[in-house]
Amino acid sequence: MTKVALLASHLPRRLLTIPSETLLRQHRMMEVDTERRSVEGSDEVLSGSYYPTPLSPPYPLLSKKVELHRAMSASARSGRYVLSAADIVFEDHYLMVANKPAGVYCEAILSSLSSSSMSSTINVKPELHLANRLDRDTSGLMIITKSHKAAGRLVNAFTEHKVKKTYLALCVGYAPNWNKIRISSGHGRSKFGAWRVYSADDTGRVLPGGSSVKHMVTSFEVLFIDGKGKFREPADHELNEVDAVVVKEKTEREMNFSESSNEILIRAYPQSGRTHQIRLHSQYLGLPIKGDVKYGGVHEWKGIICDTHALHAESLSFNHPITGVPVRIQAPLPLWASEICGHKMEGLYLFAIID
Repeated sequence: MTKVALLASHLPRRLLTIPSETLLRQHRMMEVDTERRSVEGSDEVLSGSYYPTPLSPPYPLLSKKVELHRAMSASARSGRYVLSAADIVFEDHYLMVANKPAGVYCEAILSSLSSSSMSSTINVKPELHLANRLDRDTSGLMIITKSHKAAGRLVNAFTEHKVKKTYLALCVGYAPNWNKIRISSGHGRSKFGAWRVYSADDTGRVLPGGSSVKHMVTSFEVLFIDGKGKFREPADHELNEVDAVVVKEKTEREMNFSESSNEILIRAYPQSGRTHQIRLHSQYLGLPIKGDVKYGGVHEWKGIICDTHALHAESLSFNHPITGVPVRIQAPLPLWASEICGHKMEGLYLFAIID
């Protein structure tokens, strides 16, 4: 018996009936699939049917250098940060709400509290937890709970989108033709873990890292354009009579900035809680946040380098985790916002418990 006959005799009978060209085609398909999996970061794969195609641009090359510089500066600043009494917007037996400055990591707030006796309402050392987090360069309201019970309830409230939030953002671009708008899209990580906007139709599809596209919705309203406008208190977290945009394709908006570009102060009402949601949706609308180099914002504006991005967590509304009483807290305006709204607004904050 020849070697060929010997090998054939040990093969399953059903395999012997498959034509050689079919086996060759299957082998080639397996090679293509293996190659596809090994180069999942390639644009050819990501733009094909294997993975959904991101609709917002990738991080610009400049962002890597800027992010490294900002991270090092924030690390040094966070190491010596001390929370002052002026930074505490509200405090009771169960929680504290602090106004985090830009360029400081969230953990610095917790470290400062843990190493001091800032809590004035209880005599024993509390069990401190961060109920929410903000990006390093985002300023504004953060809730620190003082017990595991309060922490668990508030974390669940954030997860279930029962905590209503508003943000202020100073954007650089061209004045939009809308006053209020609601944008709905997909959200997820593309190659190398970059957060991107996806089509709303791609919700649920698998992404390169194994996660899936999530749904995200944000409402925006314009407050000021080039310093002209009027500061309004946040609406009841539901804007009425708004234009609706459902993202299906790439934006065609130009991202070229010049001295003729407008400065637009907008308020954002996120209806979902996705990472970098407001920054991504602002970028997609052609209104990237000033200083947000990662998502298309200017690094230098009118001759001045932007050390952080201009995004501020303005207000929080939630039911108190222990008493159940509705609470609404509004932060002081950051300097860049108070300069636009009028210096008389600087330092203004609102705390309200609604019976």
